[in-house]
Amino acid sequence: MQFATPTEVMQRALSLAEQGRGYVEPNPLVGAVIVDENLNLVAEGHHANFGGPHAEADALSKVGQIPENSTIYVTLEPCAHHGKTPPCAEAILKAGLKRVVIGCLDPARHNHVTGVDLLRKAGVEVEVNFLKSEAETLLRPFRKLQLTGLPYVHAKWAMTLDGRIASKTGSSQWITNPASRAHVHKVRGLMDAIIVGSGTVIADNPQLTVRPSGPRTPVRIILDSQARLSLNSHLIESIDEAPVLVVCREDVPIEIQKKLIDAGAELILSPVNRVGQPELSFLLKELGRRGMTNILVEGGAGVLGSFFDASQVDEVHAYIAPKITGGGAAFSPVGGNGISNMADALKLEQISIQQFEGDLLVHGYIPRPFDREESV
Repeated sequence: MQFATPTEVMQRALSLAEQGRGYVEPNPLVGAVIVDENLNLVAEGHHANFGGPHAEADALSKVGQIPENSTIYVTLEPCAHHGKTPPCAEAILKAGLKRVVIGCLDPARHNHVTGVDLLRKAGVEVEVNFLKSEAETLLRPFRKLQLTGLPYVHAKWAMTLDGRIASKTGSSQWITNPASRAHVHKVRGLMDAIIVGSGTVIADNPQLTVRPSGPRTPVRIILDSQARLSLNSHLIESIDEAPVLVVCREDVPIEIQKKLIDAGAELILSPVNRVGQPELSFLLKELGRRGMTNILVEGGAGVLGSFFDASQVDEVHAYIAPKITGGGAAFSPVGGNGISNMADALKLEQISIQQFEGDLLVHGYIPRPFDREESV
């Protein structure tokens, strides 16, 4: 294979990195491509599993003698520290590569010497921030966890064309068609956790499992201040398929706590906010401490609104069905306090639109301070 341009080489590395999504977290998605001076493919690789070889090592393992004047394109700065695997920067030096092209820098500073430092001091030519925007988008969940200690939050909802998640009576099954719902399960299978409120559980009695199973089995987290989750709910009945974590007030009676624990659920006793609901900052810090990288907030409106009000939503997946319910009392997807002036409304970036047999998925990113990267 011969690439036409350096851009094509990095685009290939980015597509390889995507193959690790759902398998490598809390590590980053990384792809690497080695080409000779004429842009002929020498070898390629990606980080495929947590604890497994990094992308650079994977690519280097597939070739014996590296052609002279070859270049390695890698979506993320090669590491310079000893972790579960040896430093990739050292492996590049050992292989004799004299040029490295990097998509973006590693936000995880494990020691004083970075991969770029190590390579440049050894005389390697290093180019940084090549297709930077694409590389940083790939890295967003990892960057947020590394720089803030908090998981990356995906907000998902399904609504009618007139912006309703249920009719005025609360009827909501089903808004979207089977093709859209199948896609939701693919998204769920990439998550460490799915979060809903107790109202959604009471109204819909969902399972929140991944069908068919995906790369990950997300923990099902219920924001349930009074620990009202029924022992006869689908969540408890399916607890052998996926863990259930109930986030409740610290003063919930011990006997109620014990019933849920005996049923197999885990409880997080949380401080509450001014309206008596579990404090999101406390929960997110705990999930980050556990190494959770991607979490999916599925509702209801109050829960989604609280995450938006707290400026903790990073990515949006909005499924829109070509249906109209009408009714001033019908439910909208995002509650909370919201904004007062339209000029302050959140604007999605890098928007994409997919169609699923008539339904639409609007997907986009919300810019965050952790997106900003220093230059080298």
